[in-house]
Amino acid sequence: MTTPPTPPAPPPDCGPGAAPAPDPEARGLRLVLVLITLTVVSGLIDAVSYLGLGRVFTANMTGNVVVLGFAAAGAPGFSVPRTATSLSCFLVGAAVGGRVAARFGTGGPRRRWARLTLAGEAVLVGLSAVAAFAWPDRTGTDYALIGLTAFAMGGRNATVRKLGVPDLTTTVLTMTLTGLAAESRLGDDTGHRSPRRTAAVIAMVAGAFLGAWLVLRHGLAIPLLIAAVASGVLAVSASGRE
Repeated sequence: MTTPPTPPAPPPDCGPGAAPAPDPEARGLRLVLVLITLTVVSGLIDAVSYLGLGRVFTANMTGNVVVLGFAAAGAPGFSVPRTATSLSCFLVGAAVGGRVAARFGTGGPRRRWARLTLAGEAVLVGLSAVAAFAWPDRTGTDYALIGLTAFAMGGRNATVRKLGVPDLTTTVLTMTLTGLAAESRLGDDTGHRSPRRTAAVIAMVAGAFLGAWLVLRHGLAIPLLIAAVASGVLAVSASGRE
């Protein structure tokens, strides 16, 4: 007479009182904190580009379109080639960021996707810092810095747009400021996200102040290096949760 086979033991986490498996998306800094920190980085980068690279923005494309109009009209101090380089590299970076989003962001973990984009930004901005250290005050270096930082910001903006965290675009504050005023007590008094919006504005001002202070006293390389390190730290520590 044969002995009936022993049924396999259930997995250790399948019992009625077992704790749920940890969510891998929850490890690390929340996306809100990540995006606020990236807003500081945007202020740094635009301080470098506007003050040190010929009155051109590489993060804030709204301002850059206006600057292109100034340059095309012949306003002194503005450059069509530099502004056009920034715009075109930003658009290429945004296209690449959209492709990365399609590849890794659809149905995949947000954490992995966000970290991949931030790692790319850290590398590109780090390369611009190396160029600023090694070959300062050269026209070719200026164009390299414009191209690298604009490409990085385009990729980041495509990612931030797909992530869809409200009121945290990291580069443009027009709608953020509009929301602060329109939903304040003087407006419709529904400003439930005012702390987040206020933090974004403060972050941008802080980044621009720090960037301007560093550019005026230490040149372009130091603020770019700080921006690269910040993006690298966020690439390691970002989570996929808001």
